[in-house]
Amino acid sequence: MTTLVFVHGWSVTDTSTYGQLPQQLQQHAAAAGVALSFADIWLSEYVSFDDAVTVADLVRGFDHALRDLHLRDASFACITHSTGGPVVREWLRAQRDRPATHSTIRLSHLVMLAPANFGSALAQLGKGLLSRLKSWFDGVEPGQRILDWLELGSAQSLSLNLDYIHSDDPVKRGQFPFVLTGDRPDRTLYDHLNSYTGEDGSDGVVRIAAANLNAHHAVLSPQGGRDGDIDTLALNLSRGPRCAFKLIAGAAHSGDRLGIMAAAAPDTVAAILRCLQVRSAEDYETLCDAFDRENAARDADKVELEPAGPFAPRVHIHDPRSLLIVRLTDEASEPLTGAGFLLTAGVPASADLLPEGFLLDRQANSKQRTTISLFLDYSLLAGDARVADPRNSRKTLRPAVASHRPYGASVQPVDLVGLVHHALAQSDGRDDLLAILGPHQTTVLDVVLPRKVREGVFRLTRDRRPEDFRRPVPGAVIT
Repeated sequence: MTTLVFVHGWSVTDTSTYGQLPQQLQQHAAAAGVALSFADIWLSEYVSFDDAVTVADLVRGFDHALRDLHLRDASFACITHSTGGPVVREWLRAQRDRPATHSTIRLSHLVMLAPANFGSALAQLGKGLLSRLKSWFDGVEPGQRILDWLELGSAQSLSLNLDYIHSDDPVKRGQFPFVLTGDRPDRTLYDHLNSYTGEDGSDGVVRIAAANLNAHHAVLSPQGGRDGDIDTLALNLSRGPRCAFKLIAGAAHSGDRLGIMAAAAPDTVAAILRCLQVRSAEDYETLCDAFDRENAARDADKVELEPAGPFAPRVHIHDPRSLLIVRLTDEASEPLTGAGFLLTAGVPASADLLPEGFLLDRQANSKQRTTISLFLDYSLLAGDARVADPRNSRKTLRPAVASHRPYGASVQPVDLVGLVHHALAQSDGRDDLLAILGPHQTTVLDVVLPRKVREGVFRLTRDRRPEDFRRPVPGAVIT
């Protein structure tokens, strides 16, 4: 077994965050056929609570620290938690893109526990007054620059993830990534001032879809056609490399009782050891298939009954969710500030035909306001069978839901007139946008509108007499 390095998440100030996980792995490794001694394990201590520190700074620090390891075969495996996953992935990108300044140490296995790969809805709130007060009383800063990266739809996170989607499969070069994440929050840690901490479809901090690296990049862009005064946008879809992904049933993001790392639940330890046993592309594909089957079994058992003291238990239906990150721009990469973006359903397409309750949350990025993250109930969009009450199968918790396909999108710019303006646009009716979504997955959707530039922006004249052109005649749209 190569050296094993643990990397923690944001705001950690003590190595006790790793809990019993290193010890449990060491104890169970031999039985699983993995040679792992105490000398092989290293625990990271990195600073994420200083407002001046960026993810790029952590990458430099991580690379420097790795050079001090005495590795037997110039390779190591890594287990990360939360923000630790994106930090190591950024290091891998820097190692690839800047080989002259980064070490040549090879990472063989990257096992990410509850990674915030596409960020966290909590990051935006983490910069608020309550977080700053808590950090002040704890004697640390909130880590502003790290939180900027972790905001849903941040330019930094999208840069990393789009690079992953469009790059070669890491498995082809003997590098094996894994994502293991909990399937529900720890209800005892619910913050009544922040509903995200109890959000279904998350582990209480990171949404399942935002952890998963099985992601898509979709583009709706001009195809030259028009439907009356409305531009038609054609769909192009790219899928990222397959990534081994497993839901750890009953595990939450953190906490001594249910936390995926600190609690060191047997299921977490067993899953990690299964990952570390992968030695080839064939092994990896086999494990991906096994994880998919296990996830399907978990999704079939979707009802959680949360005890509520003397009252009837609260019912949670754990439908698979999808995260849709929408970026609105035009052909010149100018943001479409103020534009309205609507999902539609049915024929003829209408926003009124969308299934009730499909949109669970909407959050605009604080720095890129035209980047919006939509949290969607995939089951309601795709259609779902009747959900029975596990206490009495004759009772129905939710009747069968029919799909309202095909799904589309329309864009309503605010600047419909002018020398430079945009027109109303909609997706091609032959494209069904359900195809860009996946259960427990994230899709980055770039919506690109034609930029209408009229002849009046630039004219030539032979008339030598003075002419005032402060109110130019717009003229036709330049084609």
